[in-house]
Amino acid sequence: MVAFESFVSFFNKTYSSKIQKAAAYHNYISSVRRVAEKNKVQTPTVWGLTKFADMSPKQFKNTILMKTLHENYTPMKKRDAQQNPAQPVDWVAKGATTPVKNQLQCGSCWTFSATETIESANLIARKINRNDWLAPQEIVDCDQGGSGCSGGWPSQAMNWIISQGGQDTESSYPYTGEDGTCASSQGTIGATISQVIPVAQDEGTMYQILKNTMPLSICADASAWQDYSGGILTADQCTTNIDHAIQLTGYNPTQGAYWIVRNSWGANWGLDGFIYLQYGQDTCGITSYVAYAKV
Repeated sequence: MVAFESFVSFFNKTYSSKIQKAAAYHNYISSVRRVAEKNKVQTPTVWGLTKFADMSPKQFKNTILMKTLHENYTPMKKRDAQQNPAQPVDWVAKGATTPVKNQLQCGSCWTFSATETIESANLIARKINRNDWLAPQEIVDCDQGGSGCSGGWPSQAMNWIISQGGQDTESSYPYTGEDGTCASSQGTIGATISQVIPVAQDEGTMYQILKNTMPLSICADASAWQDYSGGILTADQCTTNIDHAIQLTGYNPTQGAYWIVRNSWGANWGLDGFIYLQYGQDTCGITSYVAYAKV
């Protein structure tokens, strides 16, 4: 119980009742056992008690991830390790991303992936600076092509932003982490894009676009990410059942090669808000959907 109270204090957790706290404690104990079992197997992945340790895997999936998205997806042909690119890529170091954000307990990752892509396109074009955040809440509330906190596709959200003539600033349309009533007419447009470009389901192509153009909007199966603490998540640790949208910001050729992925669960998750995914094996289905934006 002492360890659980330390967990509660460290992550500043609050519970609405003694019953809810007891359920959280039960989930925490299950997480301790699950993580211990995972770490018995020698892999490049480090598992730990993340801020989601007080959730059951089912609760985590229902609360944080998107509902199952049904769309045709053919897994890519696996690549040999010898074909791994040699040159690293790091768009965060180049100043082409805003700071890591937090979607809270809402499956709005698709709006964050879209927003981060629009921000990056405008940062590279020098239309905004890193403190000019855009508003994912506008997409949550107003884009009828998606399902708010239940999920959606980032490309659809970006095309909706084009149809609206731009995306509101975060300061004029603050994030709430809940489905709300559209107030887009009261916001202030902070940035625009002109086109959404899909990328082929191929990690070699993804690398070339990432290296030469900008960070990419991608989707993945994140059900195993609940316990991710560090290291490289390998393809055998997850499936290709897409339930999360994120931003691909970099690539590192060392340790067998891995993608650097920016998440939207806050900087107090993973590697300061990032996760490393094994390159060349379609890890977690990251080739299922890839796109970027043009200003």
